[in-house]
Parts: sequence; C-alpha cells; structure tokens
Amino acid sequence: MATTYEIVRGISQAMTRAYDGAHDENGEPVKIGLKREEGNPLIDKRVMDGFGVKFHGNRLMITYHAEIMLKDIYGSDIEGEIDQMITDVASFLKKEYKKITGETLSLTPEGEVKVLAQNTSRVRSFVTADKMFKIGGIDAEEVNAASSDRLEDNFRKFLELGGEGRAPNDKRKD
Repeated sequence: MATTYEIVRGISQAMTRAYDGAHDENGEPVKIGLKREEGNPLIDKRVMDGFGVKFHGNRLMITYHAEIMLKDIYGSDIEGEIDQMITDVASFLKKEYKKITGETLSLTPEGEVKVLAQNTSRVRSFVTADKMFKIGGIDAEEVNAASSDRLEDNFRKFLELGGEGRAPNDKRKD
C-alpha cells in the first residue's frame, strides 16, 4: 500500500501530462475530455478551458474553468456538462496515475458539483466549477497527525535560534 506522500506525488506527476498541447509516448495528442481538444487548433477558434487539483487532507478537489458563450449557459444543462467534464478529468488522472506508479487510484465523488457562471460581456461568460473526491488509501487522521508534529519541531527550532534579534553564536558587540 502506498503512503500519503507517494499518492500525492503520483497525482502531481499525472498533472504534469495535462497541459494544453501535451503528447503521449507515441506522439499522439493527450485526450482528457476537455472542449479545447475538439476541432483543428490551426484553423478553428480556440476554446479556453482547463482544470487543476487541490489537496484538502484526504480529499482531492478538481477545479474546472472555461470561457463559454452565454447562449450555451441558457440553452443546455450546463451543470450536467461540467459534471461530465470533471468526471472525465478524474478518469484521466486515474489512467495517468496507473501508468506512472503501476497502482490504481481510488477517487470517490463527495457531494455535487459547484458551478459559478459570471458574464464578462453580453456574449461571453466565465464558468468556474469544483467537485470534491475522497482519495482512497489516505486516512484523515494520518494526514493531520503527521503535519502537526513536523510543524511543531520546525517552529521550536526557529525559536531556539535567537533572542533579541540575533543568533546565539553572534559575538558582535553594539
């Protein structure tokens, strides 16, 4: 079983293969499931969308952002489409994690997708969304206990370094 550090490092390495224009080992473009992958990038209008991840203890938050037309917000089920995008991103992360580490990654969805749409003009809108996933193999108590001990030792060492703004080994006189 992998440690928390190994799981986080594997997800981080999987994220390095997710940039726009990335190619796999065979020279083929990486398919994540985003709208920017559709069409020909040389002659079609570029679609601005992307994703990121954040770690919250034993949970992973996948964030998605896109610039879309206002008619797309009112003309379709925008929450369902964005939820599907985030699901595609989660499956991409699982697949890349498996390639990198040789182990499987368990991401269990927690709650609904949260979508925020803001208009930037009468035609375009900017959409941000996030969804939480529980990472399998990471215990919440393990994450909290390990981080608090390490911070206390570093803080204690910092306090031992000086007094009145100087290091204890400083022999300089005023």
